[in-house]
Amino acid sequence: MTSPLKIALAQVNSTVGDLEGNREAAIRATEQALSQGAGLIVFPEMFLPGYPPEDLVLKASFQQDACDCVRAIVRRFAGDAICVVLPTLWKARGKLYNSAIVFQRGEILGEFHKQELPNYGVFDEKRVFHAGRPQKPFELDGIKFGVMICEDMWRPGTTHGLAGFGADILLVVNGSPYDVEKTHRREDLARERVKESGLPLVYVNTVGGQDELVFDGGSFVIGRDGRTTWRGPRWEEAVSITQWEKDREGWRCLPGAGAGELAEEEDIYTALVTGLRDYVQKNRFPGLVIGLSGGIDSALSAAIAVDAIGANQVRAVMMPSRYTSRKSLEDAGDCAGRLGVALDTISIERAVAAYDATLKDVFREMEPDVTEENIQARIRGQILMAISNKFGLMVLTTGNKSEMAVGYATLYGDMCGGFSVLKDVYKTWVYRLAAWRNKNRPKQGKGPRDRVIPASILEKAPTAELRENQTDQDSLPPYEELDAILTGLVEEEVSADTLIGRGHHRDVVNKVQNLLYSAEYKRRQAPPGVKISPKHFGRDRRYPITNRYRDGL
Repeated sequence: MTSPLKIALAQVNSTVGDLEGNREAAIRATEQALSQGAGLIVFPEMFLPGYPPEDLVLKASFQQDACDCVRAIVRRFAGDAICVVLPTLWKARGKLYNSAIVFQRGEILGEFHKQELPNYGVFDEKRVFHAGRPQKPFELDGIKFGVMICEDMWRPGTTHGLAGFGADILLVVNGSPYDVEKTHRREDLARERVKESGLPLVYVNTVGGQDELVFDGGSFVIGRDGRTTWRGPRWEEAVSITQWEKDREGWRCLPGAGAGELAEEEDIYTALVTGLRDYVQKNRFPGLVIGLSGGIDSALSAAIAVDAIGANQVRAVMMPSRYTSRKSLEDAGDCAGRLGVALDTISIERAVAAYDATLKDVFREMEPDVTEENIQARIRGQILMAISNKFGLMVLTTGNKSEMAVGYATLYGDMCGGFSVLKDVYKTWVYRLAAWRNKNRPKQGKGPRDRVIPASILEKAPTAELRENQTDQDSLPPYEELDAILTGLVEEEVSADTLIGRGHHRDVVNKVQNLLYSAEYKRRQAPPGVKISPKHFGRDRRYPITNRYRDGL
């Protein structure tokens, strides 16, 4: 009878470039696994340098330091029987690889290099890494483990090779960024590899935020029969022990309680909290400052901020003008009170008057228009940036994806800031998330458990309040229609005729398409924000600024 095996899945949050901090995290996780009797511990993709390191890996000193750090960890566990699968960058024979180094008792048992380098969406690995060649499994106590690195699992070639070399168990180390469609897709692909090979599969994913990307964890094990026998937690760090035994057919993971799935609203809200929290903390900002207008976008942004880092690290500012309604003032105050954040009220009227006087001569005989509206937004942006400079707080912008798509945002105004937490959230989803947060608090949220967004904010018509009686729908179709058209144009890349065939009016589709393309120059200057969709405004979607193409006109 073969002795039982314990495999530890180290779903741990690392920071890009923090070699020392990541090394210490690897040591702590390995010591924890040792204390629980694990014979093997597996870390996520590029754990040691952090993922994705992008062009940082091209720096020769960083390459050397990372490789030296691996060797230091190997020496640290020279006296221990545990086997460690540690993903890192690795330089071999003058070439740089996305690798997993396997070691035990101070000896490197194998160097596994990623074979399938992704070069789409947010991934650009062919620029910086060489592709590995098929490699044999490594052996531990008579068990053969085949190592795959993220994209290697998304295509069948690597799995076929490892199965052909006699692997018993497949180990997949991942830095798989979150989006709303990916969770089930990962498990479906893993099942395909299991079906092709007849081998059980261990999937270890990273967790946490890195710039615009968020990683949801959710590690899992798929048995030979294609069933998910164990699931790790989502959005949480964990060193989880899975127990294995061998039967006549091969190795199998004993079923565990595992973690349940999250509702879509909770999943997205937690992604936003995670991305903002790690952006603030990993970049060592002391806190956030946010313009609170009394509208839904700023209210939801403030709630996410408080859940991410706590009310004592969030400062809100209400900046009324002559067009700001009393109700907006009341709603902003109510929201700030519910969230427990400090609220400053700074009128922009004197600044607006100063701009009017300054520009009076050059604007003579011209009627007020959007220029004067944008001046108000820019004054507010400057006030927030002044507070940021004085106190070191990062400005959190509050625009949503619908606005960013059609250019309903002011450069150097409401687009000012260091991070945009709703950048990838359509307006219809803003309402869904706000309603969810009023009834729930995310597991790791630091905000109040009660309703945090006043009902009146959810019920009133969205408005920028830059002129009398202004609402967003004065010049835009209803958000339900706008977001449906934008989803078709952005996420699906379908034609105008396809959208018209779905029931949208040709004039509305053409107007939205024109607005989308014309606003590209604004989006190119926008702050980073959490990616939650398959097509985020950023590296996911690289459209030219100068672009005369219009589909269907």
